[in-house]
Amino acid sequence: MGILGTMARNLDTIVGPGVLLLYPLFPIWPYMKLVFCLWLVLPMFNGAAYIYENYVRQYVKHIGSYYGNSKYPEVQKKVLQMMSLDARKAVERYIDTYGSDAFERVVKAADREASRH
Repeated sequence: MGILGTMARNLDTIVGPGVLLLYPLFPIWPYMKLVFCLWLVLPMFNGAAYIYENYVRQYVKHIGSYYGNSKYPEVQKKVLQMMSLDARKAVERYIDTYGSDAFERVVKAADREASRH
């Protein structure tokens, strides 16, 4: 691999100075960053939700797989996996504080309330 391997390993040191020299010649870069941030933040574009659904959620699902060895019953594991990450953490804290029986009572009360309306 001789010379090609050395060039491939040191590509960043070869390209870096060239990019720094061309950066001032690329005046729309700050505007591109602004447009990207607006796309992420503004609700009409829903950019952050797109990033979350297509890129972040797959990693969060893999993190959520640790429930397989947890102390929660199977029904509670399914409910926890359907929730958002923040809601999941809040429910876990509630279960750890008050126990799974209290969580079951809350779920049943919410189910009764939902069936009334």
